[in-house]
Amino acid sequence: MERRVLSVRTKIKDNCPKKEKLDLPKWMQRDNFRGPRKHSDRETDDESFDTSEMLLDTEKQFMEAAKRNDVKTLKHLGKSLNVNAKNVHNRTALHYSVAGKNKEATQFLLQRRVKVDQKDKYGMAPIHLAAWFGSLEILKLLVQAGAEQKVENEEGLNIMHCAAINNHTEIVEYIINDMQMKELNKEDQSGHLPFALAAEHGSIEMLKMLMEPYNMATMKPNKRGDTPLHLAARNGHLDAVQLLLQSFDTRDEVNMDGETALYQAADNSQEECVLALLDAGCDPNILTVAKRSALHVVSESGDSSLVQLLLEYNAHTDVQNQLEAPLHLAVKNGHIPVIHSLVAAGCNINVADKRLQTALHLSAELGRTEVVEMLLKSGVDLQIRDRQGKTALGVAARANEVIIVDMIIKAERYYSWRKANPELNESVHSEHPLTFKLDHRNETKQLRSAAWRLAYELLKPGDWKRLAENWAFTKEQVAAIEDQWTGQRSYREHGHRMLLIWLHREELAQTNPSKQLYQELILTGNRKAADKIRTDAENTGKSCCIS
Repeated sequence: MERRVLSVRTKIKDNCPKKEKLDLPKWMQRDNFRGPRKHSDRETDDESFDTSEMLLDTEKQFMEAAKRNDVKTLKHLGKSLNVNAKNVHNRTALHYSVAGKNKEATQFLLQRRVKVDQKDKYGMAPIHLAAWFGSLEILKLLVQAGAEQKVENEEGLNIMHCAAINNHTEIVEYIINDMQMKELNKEDQSGHLPFALAAEHGSIEMLKMLMEPYNMATMKPNKRGDTPLHLAARNGHLDAVQLLLQSFDTRDEVNMDGETALYQAADNSQEECVLALLDAGCDPNILTVAKRSALHVVSESGDSSLVQLLLEYNAHTDVQNQLEAPLHLAVKNGHIPVIHSLVAAGCNINVADKRLQTALHLSAELGRTEVVEMLLKSGVDLQIRDRQGKTALGVAARANEVIIVDMIIKAERYYSWRKANPELNESVHSEHPLTFKLDHRNETKQLRSAAWRLAYELLKPGDWKRLAENWAFTKEQVAAIEDQWTGQRSYREHGHRMLLIWLHREELAQTNPSKQLYQELILTGNRKAADKIRTDAENTGKSCCIS
C-alpha cells in the first residue's frame, strides 16, 4: 500500500503543471467546473488513477459529487479518503462545490474541516469563487468557517475585485456593511481598483453603487495609465462609457502609450462607444507616442464606417504616422471604401511616406488596379519620384504590373492632352465615363481586333517605337512598355499595348483613329500595313471610334 501511494505521489510531482499567468475569464471558460469527461477520453496506465486529473478514482468521484451537490456520495466516500485531495489544477472538492453554488455540499465539506483557504494554481481560494459566482450564502459560510477574507490571487484580486468584475452588488454590500472591510477597495497588481474593473467589464449596477452610496468611484489610472473610461470604451461597454462621461470630466486623458479612450475604442472597432465619446467632445486628432491618430488605426483595419464617422467629426486626414498617412495604410491593405472616403474628404493624395512614395507608388507596387484607377481619376501627381528616383510608372514597370503600367501611361497622355486643350470641359466624358482600365466594350471590339492584327501580323521590330515617337510617347513610357518580356517576339505585345494606349486618347478626342493610323503608317514607311488598315476600314464602311 505504501509503495502504491509513493507511486501516485511521484506521478503527481512529475505531472504537476507549471504556474501560468492568470486570465480569469478565460480560466473560468477553460475549466468551467463541469462534470467528468467520458471514460474513453481518459489517458490512464492505472485503473485506479486518472493521469489527466492527477487523482485516484475515489478522489475524482468525490470531486464529481461536490460538483453535483451529491451529499450522500460525499459522506460515503469521505470516510476513507483525503477530503483535501487536489487535482491537476490544485483544486479541491471545496473549490467545485463553491463554484457550483452548492450550499449543502459546501456545508458538508466545511463540517469535515477541509482546508478553507486552499488556493488553486491561479491563486484562487474558495472564497474568491464565492464572490466571483455571486453566492452570498456560501460566502457567509466560508467567512464563518474562518476563511481568510483578505486573500489575494496571483494577480492581486481579492473578493471585492471578483464581485465587482461580475456585477455582484450584494457581495460588495456584504463586504462593506457586514464585514466592515472597506480596505478591500485597493489596487490589484495591475493598478485596478474595483471601480475600474467594474468599468472594464461593463458592470453598470456595480459602478452606480460604488459611486453612491459608497463613494468609491475614481478615474485614477492603472499602471499603464488607462482610466476606467479607457477600459470601458475599448471593451465596448456603451452604458458604462455614457455613465462615466456623465459623472466625470474625463475626456482626453492619455495612457503611457499616448492613447485616449477614443483611440482605444476605435482600435477595437467599438463604433457606438466612439460615437458617444465624439459626441461628448473627445478630440479625434490626439496623437499617440507612435504618432498615430484614431483615423490611422481604422484606416489600417478597413473599418469604413468608423472612418466616415471620424471624418464627420473633423479628424485630420493628412496626419502622418512616422511618415505614413491614413491614406497610405488604407492603400497598403487594399481598403477601397476607406480610400474613397479619404479622397472624398479632400485628403492630400500626393502625400509621401518615408520612402517618398505616394499612394500611387504603393498601389502600383502592390498591383492594386482598383486603387490605381481611383487615384488616377482623382488627379494624382504622376511625376513625383520616390527615394530611388522612380515615378509610379517606373515602380509599376519594375513590379511587372503590365495593366497598371498601361493605365498610368493612359492617364499621363490624357492629362497632358487636357492641359494642352484647356478649352475642353467635362463634356468629353458625356458618352462614356472616364476610365483608364482595359476596354472591353462591344462598340470598340472591331478596332481593337484591327490593332491586334496590326501588331502581331504587320508591324516589324521597331515599328511600334517609331509610331510611339510620332504620337508623343515619352522615353520613360516606351521603356516601361518594353520592360515586359514575353519571349523573342515581345515586340508584338509591346506594339499591341502601345496601340491600345494610343486609341484610348483618340476616342476621348473623338477623332477618326483609322485615318490617323493610316497616315502615321505612311509616314513611318510601312505602306503595306497602311493599305491593310485602309482596306479594313473600307470593308466595314465605318470610321471606328476607339477607346
